[in-house]
Order: sequence, then C-alpha cells, then structure tokens
Amino acid sequence: MSRQRIAILGSTGSVGTSTLDVIARHLDRFEVVALTAATQVDLLLEQCRLFSPRFAVMASEPHAAQLADRAKAEGLSVQVLSGADALCRVCTDAEVDTVMAAIVGAAGLAPSLAAARAGKKLLLANKEALVVGGELFMAAVRAGGATLLPIDSEHSAIFQSLPDDVSSWTRRVEKIMLTASGGPFRQRDPETLSTVTPDEACAHPTWVMGRKISVDSATMMNKALEVIEASYLFGLKPEQIEVVIHPQSVVHSMVQYHDRSVVAQMGTPDMRVPIAYGLSWPERIESGAQALDFAALGALTFEPPDHARFPGLQLAWDALRAPSGTTAVLNAANEVAVAAFLEGRLRFDQIHAVNHATLTMLLPPTPGSLQDLLAIDAEARSVADSLVTRHLS
Repeated sequence: MSRQRIAILGSTGSVGTSTLDVIARHLDRFEVVALTAATQVDLLLEQCRLFSPRFAVMASEPHAAQLADRAKAEGLSVQVLSGADALCRVCTDAEVDTVMAAIVGAAGLAPSLAAARAGKKLLLANKEALVVGGELFMAAVRAGGATLLPIDSEHSAIFQSLPDDVSSWTRRVEKIMLTASGGPFRQRDPETLSTVTPDEACAHPTWVMGRKISVDSATMMNKALEVIEASYLFGLKPEQIEVVIHPQSVVHSMVQYHDRSVVAQMGTPDMRVPIAYGLSWPERIESGAQALDFAALGALTFEPPDHARFPGLQLAWDALRAPSGTTAVLNAANEVAVAAFLEGRLRFDQIHAVNHATLTMLLPPTPGSLQDLLAIDAEARSVADSLVTRHLS
C-alpha cells in the first residue's frame, strides 16, 4: 500500500502539531511532503528534522531565510519557500495527495481554494476559509472533484452521524445540533465581562487551542462561524441548525432525523480523534486519544445558549439570511476585533459591538471570484479598524 502524501498548512499550530502526532503513529501509512508556518522558525525546523518534508513554507521572506540557513547548516534537504503563492504551490503539487488546512483565519482561504480546485483530499480545520468562501468554495470543491472532510470536532461529528448517501441528507435530516462547551464564561455575570483579560479569555475549560480560537470560544463567535460552516458543508437551511451548550464536551454534535431519532458522535475532547478520522477516512486508525470511561463520566448536561451573555451567536443566522458575502464581512470584523482585544486595544464586551456595527455599515456586493472575496474582506477590515479606533477615543 502506497503512503498517503500530506501537506500541512499551519503545522506549528495546535491542529498542525496534533496532526503530526497522529502521523508519527502511522509512518507506514503517511508521508509528510510539506509543512508551513507563520513565524515559528524553531518549531518548524524541529518538525523538518523529524519528518523530512520536501517543502517548508514560512509566511515572510525574513523568516524563510532564517529557516533556510539553519536547515542548510544541519544538512537538511528541504526546499524553503515563503509567501502566499508558495502556500498555493505546495497545495497543488503533484506529490501531494492530502492537504490539512489548519491556518487560522481568512489567510487560509486562497490555499484551501487551490487545493480544492486541484482535486486534493482536503481536510478542513480552517472554518474561516469556508465562512469567507461560502458557495464559491463549495463550487471549487465540486469543480475540482476534491474530497472535502471537516476536521472541526463538531462538523466531523455531524459528518460521522449523517448517512453515507449524500443525496439523501436533505430528504432524511430534520436538523443538526452543534454542541458548545460554553467556554470559560458560561456562568459568569454578564455585567462583569467588560473586565475580562486576554489570559482569562484564553483559559478554555476543556479544549487546548490557539489564542484566537480560544477568544472566539469565550464569545461563542466560534460557534457562530461553525453554524455558517455547517450550512455550507451540509447544504442546510439556517433554521435547520441549532446550538446546544454541553459543558462536558463529550457529545460533539448530533443529527436529528425526520422520524425524530437522534444520532450523536461521542469521544474525549481531543482533536486527534477527528484528525485521525479525516486522515484515514473511510477507514479508522488509532489516534492516541484516551477512550471514554463511561463508568467515570458522571452526568452529561445540556442547556440552551444564553443570548444575553453571548450576543454574537445570533449573528450567524443573520449573516446567512443576508446577501451573499455577508458571512465574509462578519469573519473579517471578528478577526480585527479579536486581534484588538488580544493587543489590549479593545474590551472583551466590545468585540460583539464591532462585529455588529460592521455588519450594519457594510452591504457587500455579490462575490463572483476570489478577488471579490478578498476585496470584501479588506473593506470589512477597514470598517472594523475604524470602529476599534472609535471605541478607543
């Protein structure tokens, strides 16, 4: 059996390192062809030592030069590249079978689109690429004949709980329920959220994630983005998607059928489980995660989301019902607002205000290309930046 050849976009992030952990357990099945990172030269160099990729890509030329010099000094035979074009190049390389798209934010859109158009097996851990790309992204998947597998734990759970026959989804499925932990502020007095610090927002109770995703979990904007992603991934109407708070993070999501039966996927809160499923699909391989101990689980609880505490959640359904391109506006505004919060330039409770105001102020034209989407993204970021500045004054 030939080994599956992998390119990992964002290999130094939490999903990227978890992917390499799974691959390291199955080196007879997988070969790493390309690794990419934004700024973490030390970690990417270590990954190159361990997995001997053909390509390593850094976001900027200075970081790439550092990596190339150090790799050469150690005698590593890796071709070091830099920039957005290089990301697309490794995604479409003939030696790559599978692309793990784990770059955080809208920066992952172009390489993910390139992989889709090239007909790769695309493991999508970058929800923003689909939130921004929308139907254009799904059209690229269809046109390229790509295999699209969701890696977010919730969407992977939905995919695992749906019938194998994709054509029957809309006929048999009544709704899906995305579970959410509720983040670190599920029981915190909403009146005190104005004093939340970045460290508090990044202290997730059940998952280990990057800082941007952790803040999104704390505001529940991650769930808003996941609602949008689910609508595009599974071809569902906004009203067919619900969110349920499940603090234990054991039931990862559920599908309710028209006969009112519910199929759920369960597991420990470990990203290696959906990653292993995506890598090996339609088979299953050992992930390294601990098995559930049902005798020790105790109670599993569920509750509706508190929209007063998490006002940003409703923006998902609002954006889906708005003109095409609005979901890209929401994503861009949120990236700007979260970055400003992490930099100490915006209060935690002002993140939603910036997101909501950007949606109100900007009515995007219907996007017909990647360039159109990037233009919408840039304009939304400009509007959101001005709103951040206004909150500072």
